[in-house]
Amino acid sequence: MSPPDIRPRAAAESPRRKGERTAERILDAAEKLFASRGYSGTTLRDVASAVGLRTPSLYNHFESKDALYEAVLARGISPVLRALVEAAESRQAHDAERLVKTLMAQLAERPKLPQLIQHESLAGGEHLSPMLREWIAPIFARADQMIETGPAANRWQPEQFPLLVIAMYNIIVGYFTIAPLYKEVNGRDLLSSKMLEQQTRLFGELIVLIFGSSPTGEPGGQGGIPQPEVRRLGGSESDSKQ
Repeated sequence: MSPPDIRPRAAAESPRRKGERTAERILDAAEKLFASRGYSGTTLRDVASAVGLRTPSLYNHFESKDALYEAVLARGISPVLRALVEAAESRQAHDAERLVKTLMAQLAERPKLPQLIQHESLAGGEHLSPMLREWIAPIFARADQMIETGPAANRWQPEQFPLLVIAMYNIIVGYFTIAPLYKEVNGRDLLSSKMLEQQTRLFGELIVLIFGSSPTGEPGGQGGIPQPEVRRLGGSESDSKQ
């Protein structure tokens, strides 16, 4: 008679944990579909098929397509908002660089999220999801606050603040939205670890230049951009002062 098997057995996965894992799979699939097809072009049947579930099974996790869409936005955008809140409250110049590193890392985990936002933004008008507006508006508001209360307020005019926010948005978010096309055209994967590291460093330096204080500490002045000394070609330093 063989001895009994006394090896420890793996604990059975709890129904709650299994449900959470399934919900994450649903969110991953929905994020990809919403990014490629938009809210209007994606059905719950599409999401269920991508996950390998029957459509009625989705309702065990999300009560509607709207609820699923909002969950996708909440999962991706909430960390971004938290990072912006912390940066706005800190009011330190070097925190702008740290913010870029945080945002790049977060978006690298969810590279489809910027593409989702771009898809809906390009659709525009009545096709722009009200939920998306509700999630994105606080991001711009917090970014405005970060500029208004930070060192950048000494360098730029108030009417330029929204333009700076848009520039920062396009620098960071645009990197992820262009990644698929850039890979097709040039064969380089912008989402590889090496490229992300290089771009994060570059973006950090750009943000410090944009959001740091001006050399004189005074706001504005020639549009907030230090003007180089103008010298004649071939002339000496003394000539340029004449």
